[in-house]
Amino acid sequence: MNEKIDEIKKYVKELKIPGISKNLNMKIEDAYRLDQSYEDFLREIFVDAYDMRKENGKKNRIRNAKFPYKKYLDELHVEYLPEDAKKKLKELKTLNFIKESRNIILAGNPGTGKTHLSIGLGIDACNKGYKVYFTTVSLLINELKESRSEKKLYTFEKKFEKYDLIVADELGYISFDREGSELLFQFLSLRAERKSTIITTNLSFDRWNEIFNDEVLTAALIDRLTHKSYVINMNGNSYRIKETKEWLEKTT
Repeated sequence: MNEKIDEIKKYVKELKIPGISKNLNMKIEDAYRLDQSYEDFLREIFVDAYDMRKENGKKNRIRNAKFPYKKYLDELHVEYLPEDAKKKLKELKTLNFIKESRNIILAGNPGTGKTHLSIGLGIDACNKGYKVYFTTVSLLINELKESRSEKKLYTFEKKFEKYDLIVADELGYISFDREGSELLFQFLSLRAERKSTIITTNLSFDRWNEIFNDEVLTAALIDRLTHKSYVINMNGNSYRIKETKEWLEKTT
């Protein structure tokens, strides 16, 4: 019997089907003891393998998304969010914006929950089977510049076409030179109405020219990004300060 089980495990390993080898001996013993039908035994084996593959898929998508840390939607203190975010949160959590290839722009002063909300939506999307990638705008521009200098820009842009959702964090923390502005414009324009992008920014639209330094390009980019998008006003009291205060109250 053991030789046969070892042979089965060898085939399972070769076929790369996770979730079958684990507890296989015990499952076979239970099948004999319960006089389980072949159909029920096979079903149980493959259900376990299917569940493990789904779980591994979620973990892999979250890991590959490169989130700086994990923040979940159910950890959000909704009462701390700005009013506009509270009103639209229920709709955002459906993830319909990804199906409809719509963007989300979270604009407001620092500390109001923009990054937490964007990561939470990103992780939820990973768990629902979507491919997600997280980056800061400054890092994205550096990668675009490097790709152009190495004559790999087309390959870089094609690589990002596979992502259903890209989170571009911290637009507005640093200004760009003309090359960076043009590359970012091209990159985001290629995704417009084809795939979804979440952008977090601490600047209102009338101040975007401060970082792009080109009025025509800035106007064109805003027009592309906001078309059929969720533009959420994240101005409000600091989410972080409220969280910290609540934590301090619990620990004292």
